Amino acid sequence: MPFARFVQPGRVALVADGPLKGKLVSVVDVIDQTRALVDGPGSGVPRQQIRLNQLHLTKFRLKFPFTAPTRVVRKAWTQEKLNEKWAESQWSKKLENKEKRAQMTDYDRFKLSSARVKRNRARTPVFKSLKAQAARKGVFGKKKVPKASVKKPRVKKETSAKKPAKK
Repeated sequence: MPFARFVQPGRVALVADGPLKGKLVSVVDVIDQTRALVDGPGSGVPRQQIRLNQLHLTKFRLKFPFTAPTRVVRKAWTQEKLNEKWAESQWSKKLENKEKRAQMTDYDRFKLSSARVKRNRARTPVFKSLKAQAARKGVFGKKKVPKASVKKPRVKKETSAKKPAKK
């Protein structure tokens, strides 16, 4: 799969480092190989230059000419409803969950752990029964499994001669 996210005017990026960490910006112009002029009117970031290694490029791209003034960028940002699109993205949800986990107390982590144990205790027997049904039918996942044969009950062998007791 070829690379599809280019540093270009209109590309929306997430700031990964520095005082603006976690904010969305749009690339307005590329200054050189290592720096870009960015603007984030929807996220409260003033127009400034930023190093490209501080940016994570997103799949979103706004349509405006390069070196467009902030009012043009703001208009494109609101027309695309970028803040709503970002809030719905998996990347944004993952960052929110990461933040929630960082804010958890020790007791919250304990409650989460005990809830997982309860969930797994309820889930395991159901999964094993489904797995057994699939094995009886001969299909489990994508692989064909030979049908399970009926097991014979084990019978203890009886010994006729008893061993003498030790003294």
